[in-house]
Amino acid sequence: MRNLDFAPLYRATVGFDRIADLMDRVLTADVAQPTYPPYNIEKTAEDAYRISIAVAGFTPDELTVEVRDGSLFVSARKATEETERKYMHRGIANRAFERRFALADHVRVTGAVHEHGMLHLDLVREMPEALKPRRIEIARAATATKVIEATPETVN
Repeated sequence: MRNLDFAPLYRATVGFDRIADLMDRVLTADVAQPTYPPYNIEKTAEDAYRISIAVAGFTPDELTVEVRDGSLFVSARKATEETERKYMHRGIANRAFERRFALADHVRVTGAVHEHGMLHLDLVREMPEALKPRRIEIARAATATKVIEATPETVN
C-alpha cells in the first residue's frame, strides 16, 4: 500500500510538481533513515529557523555547507591522520557524512556558525513583494471617473 501513483496529479495541475515530487520522495524513502549526525530544527522567529547539527570532532575546514536545487547539503570529510592511534574504545564517530534538508520556496540560508562541536545554520523565509497580500482601495461612486457615452455625432 506504499505505492501511490501521482500521474493523475501531474496531468491535472500546473505548477504543483514540486509538491508532488516531495510527497513521492517522502513516501518512497527507506524506512531506515540515517541517524548520524544528530540534529535539531528550531523555529527562532515567525519566519526564521535554526538547524543545529552535532559535529563533534570536525573542524570548520572539514565541513561543507551548500545550497543547490532547493536543498541544503551539509557534509563532512575527516582529514587523514598521519599517526595511527590505538583506541581501547572508540565511541566518538568521526566518519564522513552528508545530510540533506529540503528547503521550502523562498527560504534561504543566512549564516553558519561552528562552536562547541555544533554547527548552527540560520535560515529565513523571505516572502517576495509580489506574493505578499496587499489591500486594494475601493473608490466611492462620487470620486470614480465618469463613463462618457459615445454619440453617433462624435464617432464620425
